[in-house]
Amino acid sequence: MEEAKTTGLRYEVEQPKNRIYIMDVTNRDGVQTARISLSKLQKTMVNIYLNQMGIYQSEIGFPALEHEKNYIEANLRLQEKGLLSPIILSGWTRAKAEDVEQALELTRLKNLNLSISVSEIMTKGKFGGRMTRSDVINMMVEAVSLAKERGVEIIGVNAEDASRTDERYDEDYLIEFALAAKKAGATRIRYCDTLGYDRTISIYDSVYRLAKEVQLPIELHCHNDLGYAVANSVEGAMGAIEAGVDAYINTTVNGMGERAGNADLVSVILALTKSRGLRNSGLLDPRVDLKMAWKICNYVARAFGQPIPINQVGVGANAFAHESGIHADGMLKDRNNYELYGPEELGIGEVEFKRIGRVITTGEYGGLKGLLYVLDELGIEVEDPRETLRLVQYAWHHNQMELTPDEIWLIANYPEEVRLILTVTP
Repeated sequence: MEEAKTTGLRYEVEQPKNRIYIMDVTNRDGVQTARISLSKLQKTMVNIYLNQMGIYQSEIGFPALEHEKNYIEANLRLQEKGLLSPIILSGWTRAKAEDVEQALELTRLKNLNLSISVSEIMTKGKFGGRMTRSDVINMMVEAVSLAKERGVEIIGVNAEDASRTDERYDEDYLIEFALAAKKAGATRIRYCDTLGYDRTISIYDSVYRLAKEVQLPIELHCHNDLGYAVANSVEGAMGAIEAGVDAYINTTVNGMGERAGNADLVSVILALTKSRGLRNSGLLDPRVDLKMAWKICNYVARAFGQPIPINQVGVGANAFAHESGIHADGMLKDRNNYELYGPEELGIGEVEFKRIGRVITTGEYGGLKGLLYVLDELGIEVEDPRETLRLVQYAWHHNQMELTPDEIWLIANYPEEVRLILTVTP
C-alpha cells in the first residue's frame, strides 16, 4: 500500500491540481439540532447567503419528506431565475430505493446524498440482526443504481460512522463499500465521523487510503463530540488531496448540528486560508468570499435564537478584543503581533438586523401605510402593495420574529416563490 508523503507538517502543498470545496449542510444537519430549527423562509435565506458567499454546494433538506416539497421547489425556481446560482442544491435521503423514489417523485432535485451505516457496531445495533453487512452494500447499490437510472447528476454515498471502521479488516469493508458505490454510479463518497471519534492523524490516514483505493472525490462530514470537528475536516481533506482527488468539507454555520454540532463554516475557511502550511496554498475553492461571514453568522444565530459565543472563531464579540497590557501594546504597534487576520476580512460590523430608537416596523399585524413606509426606507418598489403586505404578515407568522430587510426584499421581488415557501402543506 502506498503511503502518504509527509513532512514535519504531515504534507507538502504545491500548486494544487485538486481543490477543497465547501458543501454546507446547515439546512439539513444544522436544522436537526435538538430543540431548535429554522423556518422554510429562513432556510431559503441561508441558501441565498451561502450563494453570495461563494459556497460550492448547499444540502438544502430532505426531499423525501412531504413538508419539504414546496420549499425545495421554490428554491429550484429561485435558482432558475438566477438568485440561487451558481450554488449547487442537493438533498439527503436514506440509501433505500423507496426513499430515492419518493424524493424524485416529490421534487425536481438532481443532486442527492444517500446515507447508510457502515460500522459493525451500527449494523448490529441499528438493524438488530435483520441485515448483514453484505445486505447493507446491496441496499446501497440498489439505491445508487436507481438514482443513476433516474438521471440524478451528483450521487454522493454517505458512509455513516465510517470513522468507527477503525480496525484494519473493517476499513477493508469500508473500501469494499465505496468501490461498490463507485461501480453503481456514485460520484462522491462521504466519510462520516458521525460521533466525532476520529483524531487528525487517524482521519488523514483513513481518508488517504480510501481515496487512493477508490479514486473518487471524498466528502468529510465531521461532528464535534470531542472538539475535533474543524481539525478533522481539514486533515481529512488533506488526505484526499494527497491521494489525488478533490475534497468536499461539510460545514454548518456557527457549527450548529446534532449533539455538540458540526464543523463550523467560518472556522474551516479560516483554517484552510490562514493556518501554518495552508496559508496562501490556493487549495480552497477561490470563489469563497469570507466578507460574508459576519452577515451569515449573525443571521443564523438570530434565526436559531442562539447567540454567537463571545469566543467564537472569527465572529465572536471577543475575536478581536485585546485587554492584557502586553497584548494591547503589541496590537497598537502592529496588529500582526496578535492577529492572524483582521475583522475587515470577515465583513464585521457591516450589517444590523435590529434597529433601535424611533422606528416603524411591519409584521404580522402591520398595515399598508406602515409597510409602504418600510419599503420606501429600504428603497423597494412593488407592483401590488396589498399582496406584499399579505405575504409579509404570513412570513412574520411563519418565522415568529421581525423580518430582516433582506427577507422583505425577497418577499417583494419573488412573491410567487415566497408564497410557495410559506405553503408548507403540499
